[in-house]
Amino acid sequence: MKVIELKDVVKKYGDFEAVKGVTFNIEEGEIYGLLGPNGAGKSTLINMICGLLNITKGEIFVLGQSMERGSAKVKSKLGLVPQDIALYNNLTAYENVKFFCGLYGFSGSELKERAEKALKYVGLLDKANSTPSTFSGGMKRRLNIACAIAHTPKVIILDEPTVGIDPQSRNHILESIKKLNEKGATIIYTSHYMEEVEAICTKVGVMDHGKLIAMGTKEELKDSVSNINTIVVTLQENQEIKTDGIKDIEGITNVYCEEGIVKIDSYKEVDNFDKIILYFTDKNIKIKNIENKTPNLETVFMSLTGRTLRD
Repeated sequence: MKVIELKDVVKKYGDFEAVKGVTFNIEEGEIYGLLGPNGAGKSTLINMICGLLNITKGEIFVLGQSMERGSAKVKSKLGLVPQDIALYNNLTAYENVKFFCGLYGFSGSELKERAEKALKYVGLLDKANSTPSTFSGGMKRRLNIACAIAHTPKVIILDEPTVGIDPQSRNHILESIKKLNEKGATIIYTSHYMEEVEAICTKVGVMDHGKLIAMGTKEELKDSVSNINTIVVTLQENQEIKTDGIKDIEGITNVYCEEGIVKIDSYKEVDNFDKIILYFTDKNIKIKNIENKTPNLETVFMSLTGRTLRD
């Protein structure tokens, strides 16, 4: 089932086109990572999906409803965790969650139960009566998430939810996102941290200069930029080896030797790992470590955009 569907979506500010004809679908149950350097159009696109910005051209459907024709009904099924923390410092954590959940029509004992459940989910129930002004950055981020999920949205959008926080809070947030997904939520996730996207996302879209320039699973994107794996062999001793025998193995394209390290480039589709190890053992060359390095999302991003995510 298509939970989110974009058809040739354009957003203009005067003559400037911030989003340029973006088309893609997000299926039910996916964690969709949206990547792009600053100014790529990610936040603009997210704001249109949430109904916070009008669409200049094209259509956006969320859960089968048009964001232009039935946005009020659709918004009740969305949860947005903005990059800028949206909390009231004069309210307690519990009161913050109650306030935001109450905007969706909940009241009485159900509202109380939902607020407590959301706080427990993000590990802040013991801080329910404390105000955000006393919280660390990581705790504020977690409270931000509690406010967005208390009404049990079917689609959750998280825009840079781990910026500037400690590793413990980051891990807690990532685990919470995976659990929300396991319970049935479809998630859109933007981040400047490639390792986060690698860890939790099932599909990734890459934006640059307002366009969606690539989309697919992590493996599909990695395969799109390179069909080569690099096998790195660290020897126990710095010794001379003849590379001709390695180059003769099927699938090997290049071999490099330097200071006790042998780097072997090989086509991904050729299963030759055992033959490479056998070559070293037959020659009585002792191996300290062997590692199979495949392209990562950072490699993909650099290849597609020519710059790093933080540029």
